[in-house]
Amino acid sequence: MKYLHTMIRVNNLDESINFYTKVLGMNLLSKEDYPDGEFTLAFLSYGKTKQDPCIELTYNYGKHSYELGNAFGHIALGTEDIKGACEKVRTMGGKVVREPGPMKHGTTVIAFVEDPNGYKIELIQH
Repeated sequence: MKYLHTMIRVNNLDESINFYTKVLGMNLLSKEDYPDGEFTLAFLSYGKTKQDPCIELTYNYGKHSYELGNAFGHIALGTEDIKGACEKVRTMGGKVVREPGPMKHGTTVIAFVEDPNGYKIELIQH
């Protein structure tokens, strides 16, 4: 077995691709439209192929909002400069919803940002 990707549904595909590529620095690996199924898929990764762990952004035609629910937690990304990453998110118009600092009951430095759809992304200082 091998981890391949996590799929999340998005309200605006171009806005989401912009956030994950320009703000978080991921690579857009593919964007494929499925008109008969009325959806478009975009795969993003820090790697170069879909064999690397990816995020799959799914846009369903005509669907402009979702309830995020309470089962999904967050996506986690490692960074060597958590303060710089948060500042970049803020500068690019994104939301920092938890400033960098030690996690509760621990010493690992974390922060949380939010993508344009409201999904939480945990940044972990390495």
